[in-house]
Amino acid sequence: MQTDSLPRPWRLRGPERGAGWLLGAALIAFAVLLPLGALAWQALDADLSHWSHLATYVLPQALANTAMLLVGVGILVTMLGTGAAWLVTAYDFPSRRTLTWALLLPLAVPTYIIAFAYLDLLHPIGPIQTAIRTVLGYDSPRDFRLPDLRSIYGAIFVLGFVLYPYVYLSTRVMFMTQAASLLEAARTLGAGKVGVFVRVALPLARPAIAVGASLALLETLNDIGASEFLGVQTLTVSVYTTWVTRSDLASAAQIALTMLAIVVGLILLERHGRKRQRYANTQRMRPMQARRLRGGAALLAIVLGWIPVLLGFVAPAWYLVVETSKRLHLVGGVSDQLINGLTNTVTVAFAATVVTLGCGLIVAWAGRTLRESARLNPGRACARIASLGYAVPGTVLAIGLLMPFTWIDRQLGSVFGTQGLLLMGSTGALVCAYTMRFLAISVGGIEAGLSRIPPSLEQASRLLGENASGTLRRVHLPLLKPALATAALLVFVDAMKELPATLLLRPLNFETLATWLYAEAARGTYEEGAVAALAIVVAGLVPVILLARTNLKMGH
Repeated sequence: MQTDSLPRPWRLRGPERGAGWLLGAALIAFAVLLPLGALAWQALDADLSHWSHLATYVLPQALANTAMLLVGVGILVTMLGTGAAWLVTAYDFPSRRTLTWALLLPLAVPTYIIAFAYLDLLHPIGPIQTAIRTVLGYDSPRDFRLPDLRSIYGAIFVLGFVLYPYVYLSTRVMFMTQAASLLEAARTLGAGKVGVFVRVALPLARPAIAVGASLALLETLNDIGASEFLGVQTLTVSVYTTWVTRSDLASAAQIALTMLAIVVGLILLERHGRKRQRYANTQRMRPMQARRLRGGAALLAIVLGWIPVLLGFVAPAWYLVVETSKRLHLVGGVSDQLINGLTNTVTVAFAATVVTLGCGLIVAWAGRTLRESARLNPGRACARIASLGYAVPGTVLAIGLLMPFTWIDRQLGSVFGTQGLLLMGSTGALVCAYTMRFLAISVGGIEAGLSRIPPSLEQASRLLGENASGTLRRVHLPLLKPALATAALLVFVDAMKELPATLLLRPLNFETLATWLYAEAARGTYEEGAVAALAIVVAGLVPVILLARTNLKMGH
């Protein structure tokens, strides 16, 4: 059949229909890959003496600490997340409904803020150890003191109690969709409560556990503030100190390349877990019913369920509120520097949110317009590539961006006849880094919104003579407002909390709330830092509350 014989709207259903959108998506995907290629170039182009020095003096200790941290956090988040998910799914007890969403609250607090809070809370003369000594009858820290939090075990504790919600979220969904008939059959064959969990429920939930644990480990690898506050020399901390302290970009790139290899391994683990998820899909069957607990069993469930919430959110949040109120009472307000940091944070986060939403819309719409392609959808391929930035630690991304940004500054200087850093000396570098880092949130949210719009609406628009851009503007954008608002909120809050990339790419004398807190903690001035930390936590609570409402609806 000749193409010209078809009506005009249907002739445009081929790849040429979204050529402009595909070109935009391809450029965005290339921009995301650019820092990774630049990172590999810097690392491999460096002198072999750099590798020799790193292999002898830096990498062994940093790799050992990072590996120990990943293993410890992986075990802790798996135990806490899986145990909490099974507890609130399989059993009914007082406060269970509140606990279902309260277990998500640690997601609102960045890891470096938890470390910041616990360093003061667990100080030898801090409130917790002082109270313990009072109860036990000791007068001095020399008579009794808890183990020092500044250790690898302290870092595992802090990161584990903040990141377990990743495992809790994915695993609870899996437990909720498991068929009650399978568990009843296990009980009929003589399996007890523990046996049903270990031999039936847990194996079916392993893919979800692997996915949640992988996300938690990626966040662990991205952490810089908590690890440095607690004195743990990880690969991430080594990248930062090598570049900032020694100004050795080649060595920093080589360490970052090592981190990138670990990231690839974690992504492969997550893909492997997701690939087997179909074996646990029992959504069409009757879901399991929670068993009512009474007496001592109910009390034990309440205690076990609320411990992660108390340690991961309530204790540090209460500390921040108390310290902030003290600061405001003594000084009568916050400093001008902190207000300036808040202004900078909101401004950069807002700019990054706008750019990230725009890029996400281009990438997601390119995949939508080319969905009729027979075997390969290049738009979807661009979407996958553009989403890689979320898996790359902020330090790795920042080091990879230094060389391209420096080259761009040189070209801009030659064009405009100026000297200096036009991009690196402004907030433009931060906006670009945030966009690449959080583009996956925007693309994922918009794709989810597009999937809920019936194709018949688009077909009707095309039959009426509207092109792809007009269909997006007049049909899809009004329907995408909830998805766009949710994605914008998540990107904005994540940009406010981002620390590693901000430390490396910020202009001189430019402070955000995160970098201000980092500096205050480094100086040991906890009172001023508490104000910045509380502002970040309050902002982070908004998306967590929305997520908790969704989670609560799923549970009922």
